[in-house]
Amino acid sequence: MRNLVTHYINGKWTTPAGKETTEVINPATEEIIGRVSLGTREDLDQAVVAARDAYTFFSKTAKEDRVRLLEKIAEEYSKRKDDLIEVITEELGAPITLTEQVHYEMGYNHFKMAAEELKHFNFVEKREKSTVVKEPIGVSGLITPWNFPTNQTSTKIASAIAAGSTVVLKPSELTPYSAVILTEIFEAAGVPEGVFNLVNGTGEVVGDGISSHPGIDFVSFTGSAAVGQKVMENGAKTIKNVALELGGKSPLVVLADADINEAAKTAVNHIIKNSGQVCSAATRVLIPYSIKEEFEQAVIDVLPEFPIGNPLEKDTTAGPLVAQKQWDRVQRYIANGIEEGATLLAGGPGKPEGLSTGFYVRPTVFTDVRNNMTIAQEEIFGPVMSIITYETIDQAISIANDTIYGLSGYVVGEDPTILAELASGIRAGQVTVNNGEKDFSAPFGGFKQSGIGREWGSFGIEEYLQPKAIMGL
Repeated sequence: MRNLVTHYINGKWTTPAGKETTEVINPATEEIIGRVSLGTREDLDQAVVAARDAYTFFSKTAKEDRVRLLEKIAEEYSKRKDDLIEVITEELGAPITLTEQVHYEMGYNHFKMAAEELKHFNFVEKREKSTVVKEPIGVSGLITPWNFPTNQTSTKIASAIAAGSTVVLKPSELTPYSAVILTEIFEAAGVPEGVFNLVNGTGEVVGDGISSHPGIDFVSFTGSAAVGQKVMENGAKTIKNVALELGGKSPLVVLADADINEAAKTAVNHIIKNSGQVCSAATRVLIPYSIKEEFEQAVIDVLPEFPIGNPLEKDTTAGPLVAQKQWDRVQRYIANGIEEGATLLAGGPGKPEGLSTGFYVRPTVFTDVRNNMTIAQEEIFGPVMSIITYETIDQAISIANDTIYGLSGYVVGEDPTILAELASGIRAGQVTVNNGEKDFSAPFGGFKQSGIGREWGSFGIEEYLQPKAIMGL
């Protein structure tokens, strides 16, 4: 059993003000794996005071010292590889291979990239009649989700440390133990007291407390659009800077000249990876009508190559959803797609055969989907694909952009001119062509209701800074 009935405040594991705890469930077995304290406003107040006190010295540290600190964190992070893989697989239900290759690696790369970007980052700009100085924004409140418990947490913390900002973190109560290991990593790396503070708890208490706290200068939130709106409303009360990384309904546009089997693998991988619990996943697959039947058959043929099951088995590509509530949500959307008249190509309601225990979902593919259907417009956050046909490239771009979201876009094909036209035409913060390699120095964030602000690399560091103009120097 993993029990955490303390918070990490001012460099120490401290007894919480309240006694309330919540159980943490292994989604693959539905067994209780531990408890975690639910923080109170008093706990949060203590963490904010510690962060404000630490800001007075940490904001003035030399850039070179922060580079060394980030490099030391990355070094200590690598030492805890096995522990991180074990805990993420246990609390999230992510397959162990995915945990090692994606969850672990993304967290590590954010610390390494922040250190590299910081080496060349310019905090002072001399102009003809003034000097512009980029100063740390202050105390940053970070609210992170359960679906990538090291990735999104690491990119926020790495950027904050690089900028010289201090931090109060509230991780998800569904996946809290990854943050505990990160805290131990920061201790081992020598992060100064008060620079990083951890308060576990619910969104209603600690999350709302962070976004409305007068002692917090900046809030970075990753999660749903509905909660993001609440964060903005709370932040507005104290005119707080807010960065939001929210939902997505990303398109994958397949060209007529694409390798259909490879395109089908790409499409299935998007709904299988992390069991579809990915805000940037391509869940709308746009294909030319001329290849509709061939593409549908390719998807059916490819699906068995992505086995679902025990996350501890190395051949497993998809584990369970994170919780019963998430399972129920996905089931409602599958039922909704059937009711709206979409054709069920694969999967459907219920659990996969032989997996009665655990929050497993049958990978589900709908075809004959219209883009105004609920399953094509709303973020499902599960392994559900909608296949939509188009006739022209202009129509494909129009369908791709016809949602409230704009987080990511994907295109696959051979014609470089058309690929470039699509990449330019899709209104999203990040567009990937032919499964291009991930660049951790590139900005990540959304257009429209997918969010405000950017993370990763130097763009993430900028979020934790504010410019000051000094006239006459």
